Amino acid sequence: MAQPRISAYLPPDIDPTKAPLAFGRRALPKLNEELRSPELLTQQRALMALCDLVHDPEKVYQAIALGFLDSLKTLLVHNDQTVRQKTTEVLSIMALHSIGRQGLTRSGVISALAGLLDDPGDICRKNTHQIFHMLAKLPEGAGAVLRAGLVPPLVLKLKTELDEIQELILDTLSNCLRVEVSEALAAGAVTVLKEKLSHPSTAIRSKAAWVLLEISSHAEGKIAVCREEVIPVLVSLLEDTQPEVQVNATGALMFAIVTPQGRSSAMGAEAIPPLLNLVAEETSKARLNAIKTLTLLAELPEGRETLLDHRDTFQRCLDDPSEAVQRAAEIAITVIEWKP
Repeated sequence: MAQPRISAYLPPDIDPTKAPLAFGRRALPKLNEELRSPELLTQQRALMALCDLVHDPEKVYQAIALGFLDSLKTLLVHNDQTVRQKTTEVLSIMALHSIGRQGLTRSGVISALAGLLDDPGDICRKNTHQIFHMLAKLPEGAGAVLRAGLVPPLVLKLKTELDEIQELILDTLSNCLRVEVSEALAAGAVTVLKEKLSHPSTAIRSKAAWVLLEISSHAEGKIAVCREEVIPVLVSLLEDTQPEVQVNATGALMFAIVTPQGRSSAMGAEAIPPLLNLVAEETSKARLNAIKTLTLLAELPEGRETLLDHRDTFQRCLDDPSEAVQRAAEIAITVIEWKP
């Protein structure tokens, strides 16, 4: 079902062209005073002027030094939706710059933004999630998101948010779960992500598989993925029509089947035929992951027996332009031909 696009249009009575902007060294100090003004229109115009200025990283550096982040944090709880919208827009632009991400991470803005997860304005929520996504790209930022206790509510928001916001949440989770997964697992992340693997959106299917890859890189994540019977769903995605979905699903499968339970589940889901198809397809982006996954399955007697009849598929990979594919194929052949 189609969803409405999130619009950032302002109310008709707000005209950004009428926002007076001082020039020179006094511009930013003047704006900081206006942000703290009791006059609503003054605050709105100051925010719109600031949105233009913070595209310049030098202005971002100056704004942080002048204490703008304290003023902006106060405006995040303003009762006027336009003020909240423009405040989150300013912060999202600042988060595009390295100096801005560092400033936002160290200022406590992440905790302040948590209150906007249920904001009635779609654009406020979208801006908020864009900020989380940008901050989580840095290890320091991902750690701050985790410390703020945001992972459980982000997992829950995957059930209800608009598709384009779900994509941002999945991006944020992929970076955070690389660090730590226990809170996400306790919040039922694996069950939610399993559902997203069947989403009509290619981006959401692909990103959900990538988050499961990050989860499966942890020992407790592998156990959860097997327990929730996610592996058969990942196997079905090996035949997805979109290459990026195939790549991420194969990667998640590769991590998940490291355990004996995972390999058994993959064999039960008949993973070998679609994996062999990906290996045989020379243009497949999932080729390397597929070879490595089949190598793991070849460690099972029944997997080795099946793959012995397909050694030529791996032999052809020895001439692949990619050295990584060549090396993976060599290892696969060695494992397949091993005799106890």
